[in-house]
Amino acid sequence: MAEPIFMSNEDDPRMVEAHRAAQQSFKYFWRELSWERRRIVPGLGVAMIKLAFTDGPRTDGKPDYEQMWCTDVEFDGETLKAKLINAPNWLQSVKVGDAVEVPFTELSDWIMTANDVAYGAYTVQVMRAGMGGAERRAHDKAWGLDFGDPNEVQTEINRTRKKPGFIARLLGAKSAPSEEAAPQTGFRDHPMCVNMLEAYDTQLQGDPSIATTPDERGWSMIHGEALAGNLGVIKLLLKHGADSNAKTPEGKDAAGLARRIGWHEIADYLTNEAK
Repeated sequence: MAEPIFMSNEDDPRMVEAHRAAQQSFKYFWRELSWERRRIVPGLGVAMIKLAFTDGPRTDGKPDYEQMWCTDVEFDGETLKAKLINAPNWLQSVKVGDAVEVPFTELSDWIMTANDVAYGAYTVQVMRAGMGGAERRAHDKAWGLDFGDPNEVQTEINRTRKKPGFIARLLGAKSAPSEEAAPQTGFRDHPMCVNMLEAYDTQLQGDPSIATTPDERGWSMIHGEALAGNLGVIKLLLKHGADSNAKTPEGKDAAGLARRIGWHEIADYLTNEAK
């Protein structure tokens, strides 16, 4: 899937701020992606990150860096791995389809979509804010997405339930899920985390070793859940024998992973209450 490229001035202070905001809110992207991979029916349309690539200093008048989108994202708390899906306009060192690996500090944006509504896309919104109405409509049509107000970036997908109409209520219909921006009112677990706790508890009761057995990377389940921001699952893992001090092969504990990505409430819980 090759998304359209719209050029921008990366030295613009608004773009620099967009990069900073994208890194600070990346935790919501990563948490949604962690649950997407557990779904039977996909809930996301697109999940991509934007990274800067360069061949080094240029003398032909073109920018040193070209910002491009990548998909198939993996993250270990320090490093991003992904696949480049844009064909470079002038760079020679990378090509579409390449596997790339960069430090998290080089992340410049992220975007995820549900029901063709865009979440994140900080740099895209900076560009849209500088467009006229006709140009913005053409931009959105090229993406095939609803970006909403360019001055309001949505970060979390809130799966609320629409109230059924009068006839539907008479027939006993249940409300249908909808997607809308969730208000930022402090930490709360992802809806899927809340809904899955009973099933996880049952599974852990049947096989407590799940809470302590490392995966192929040497990570215990508590490490991945801490990075993904799933406090409810973490509490269950601790209840069934997980070690809050367990280290990854790289020497990272769950609290450190949570704090690195920005889940400070989870890091504090693991550092204090979990002891």
